[in-house]
Amino acid sequence: MVAKYNPGEMEKKWQQKWAEDRLYEVNEADLRPKWYALTMFPYTSGDLHIGHWYAMAPADVHARFKRLQGYNVLHPMGFDTFGLPAENAAISRGIHPFTWTMQNVDNMRRQLKSMGAIYDWSREVITCLPEYYKWTQWFFLKLYENGLAYRGKAPVNWCPLCQTVLANEQVVDGFCERCGAPVTRRDLEQWFLRITKYADELMQHNGIDWPERIKTMQRNWVGKSLGTEISFALDRPGVDEREIRVFTTRPDTTFGVTFMVLAPEHSLVAKLTSPDMKAEVGEYVARSQRLTEVERLSTEREKDGVFTGAYVINRLNGESVPIWIADYVLLSYGTGAVMAVPAHDERDFAFAKKYNLPIRVVIAPPGWQGEELEAAYTEPGTMVNSGQFNGLPSEEGINAITGFLEERGWGRRTTIYRLRDWLISRQRYWGAPIPMIYCPNCGVVPVLEEDLPVLLPEDAEFRPTGESPLKYHQGFVNTTCPRCSGPAERETDTMDTFMCSSWYFLRYVSPNCNTAPFDADQVEYWLPVDLYTGGAEHAVMHLLYARFFIKALRDMGLVDFDEPFTRLFNQGVIIAQKQKMSKSRGNVITPDEYVSELGADAVRAYLMFVAPWEHGGEWDDSGISGVSRWLNRVWNLVLGGYSCSGEVSPAVQQKVERELSRIRHQSIRKVTDDLERLRFNTMIAALMEFTNHLDKVKQAGAVDYLHWTENVDTLLLLLTPTAPHMAEELWQRTGHSYSIHNQGWPQWDEEMAKDEEITLVVQVNGKLRDRIMVPTSISEAQARQLALESQRVKAHLEGKEIINTIYVPGRLVNLVVR
Repeated sequence: MVAKYNPGEMEKKWQQKWAEDRLYEVNEADLRPKWYALTMFPYTSGDLHIGHWYAMAPADVHARFKRLQGYNVLHPMGFDTFGLPAENAAISRGIHPFTWTMQNVDNMRRQLKSMGAIYDWSREVITCLPEYYKWTQWFFLKLYENGLAYRGKAPVNWCPLCQTVLANEQVVDGFCERCGAPVTRRDLEQWFLRITKYADELMQHNGIDWPERIKTMQRNWVGKSLGTEISFALDRPGVDEREIRVFTTRPDTTFGVTFMVLAPEHSLVAKLTSPDMKAEVGEYVARSQRLTEVERLSTEREKDGVFTGAYVINRLNGESVPIWIADYVLLSYGTGAVMAVPAHDERDFAFAKKYNLPIRVVIAPPGWQGEELEAAYTEPGTMVNSGQFNGLPSEEGINAITGFLEERGWGRRTTIYRLRDWLISRQRYWGAPIPMIYCPNCGVVPVLEEDLPVLLPEDAEFRPTGESPLKYHQGFVNTTCPRCSGPAERETDTMDTFMCSSWYFLRYVSPNCNTAPFDADQVEYWLPVDLYTGGAEHAVMHLLYARFFIKALRDMGLVDFDEPFTRLFNQGVIIAQKQKMSKSRGNVITPDEYVSELGADAVRAYLMFVAPWEHGGEWDDSGISGVSRWLNRVWNLVLGGYSCSGEVSPAVQQKVERELSRIRHQSIRKVTDDLERLRFNTMIAALMEFTNHLDKVKQAGAVDYLHWTENVDTLLLLLTPTAPHMAEELWQRTGHSYSIHNQGWPQWDEEMAKDEEITLVVQVNGKLRDRIMVPTSISEAQARQLALESQRVKAHLEGKEIINTIYVPGRLVNLVVR
């Protein structure tokens, strides 16, 4: 009698055995070629849900596959632990963020281990531990030394009642979520990283295999624009500035400027506003300060603005142009000033219509006779109402007007980027402290490397306002200047958590290195990462920041490669009840109960079978039950014994064995190809088909015992990456030595995998008329003859002349008639 499949006990047994034997620990002395497989590490939110498993289990399957193929595979795991969510969760529970975070780490580590992944836990990294964030601080100092970290002003959300900075998540419809007071924007001195230095390089993705949509998102985020900077003359009593400069990609439309728009926060607004408009402008500026950039740029929001009472001069035609302010213009992009050409810009057109501003056509559409436009015309055309440039095609006008402006010193060709420098300051406790000191004598002074890490104080007092307790902690704030030894104060901002995740993949290779953030020899061995998997939502933050980090480190001579991740793959999202999982919807699926009932192997296999990995799919209990039944069938198939029937003739046995060998080789080829391409759902389907065929062969007893065991061994090896616990157990129970995970991946023979028969499609004038089973070795003449002999085809040939025959070997015959 076959022993019952009991995944719970069996999986725990093997997990313990693998850990005791340190089966998955890797080292650089291994002579096999290296393979660095990395999944984005999880944020320590408390529990892993099935969405985490959907990201991690298939990635583990691929890593196991590469190991069986003969690679020295590093597949590490760690925890992204700093950040506001952890701080808020801890405060709401009345415990310290470190305590809350480490409890979550312990729980999530337990859940991850239950998956049976090949993570090398000896290389675990936890970003909130001093031995890790010491090196995050060290990197900051290196960036500072190399001119890539600097201090500048940037707007923050400010609650005047709580007297504190708010994160964007703490602002609800323009009001503080805690006290309900209107939130304003205030400029604070903060720390930036000069990512814009690498703008052009970040737009290139040479030598890396990344999804095209991610590359496009990054290029759009960097947002390189080639254009012209144009000077408009300013002559305003009491104002020192003599011009306002704007950036445009359409200098050919400059004669059509009928108003100018400044960002509400532009430094000239207060200087230019006329006395009778001060109240209205001031009110508008205050209102715009309560909006985020996302809200200001929303295409769904109607654009509005206020006239300042001031004018500039368009140098090309000498016209006075009214200056408005509007919150859809941002100070952080271009010059913070926009020349408005309503006839040829949709946003300007809507604004001009709303405020009854002139709309002058300067680029004529084809056939234009001087009539008013019903909408902005944004395509190329012919220049009109443009002085000496009339009649020029607008594309030529771009260069002509730019050259005219440059000759007179009124403009210049220039390039701007949408990308802004990376603001890393956070006015919060739970992050890596920025290692800078403010001395009244020496100014801004970096902490000495030997004094790292700057530790977070464990006895910080958290306030209900959400203010960072660091600025009130005298033991933290008060320090000594490293230069003059006089009294000084520490920076109380902490770093953006993306600082920690921008280099964690380097730390995995030598997590216990005490003298540097990483061992250079081991980085040379392992990096760059061969396959990086995770969500596409990280395209323009984590993935961009990590690329910037590596390029900066390369220029410092710390690494010798250009890109951190050679291949990137983004999985889709697993949903439940047709919605994305969230606690508020009550549809979060936790893996623990399914692992307990059906086993980790069943959960792993179902997550890969549910849908193509890049698309995602919907969790379905009936679906995982079906996968569990398949694994039970494999269990019974392998352990249920086999006996060869004595009633099968040698000829029949030979035919069945030949067919089984073909299917075996086809299965190896299919599973291998699918795993290489990360097509896990069709890989599982191929394993199920192989199982079904073996089941039929077993019932017939039509092959000898050696053929049977050879095919069972192949099934177990092909199953190993997906169901590692079951494969290990069955490998042992069928008399093999420990461990199946140290075996080689099965190989296929292309000749053995060939079909003996194929389906030949027969067409007449391109239309399907018949399908015929034919030998794979069929010649063109034989294929044509069989097509002509088909009764279904003959009916379409009567009374017609065959003028050509098109033959695609192994696929079709197309008879062309008239």
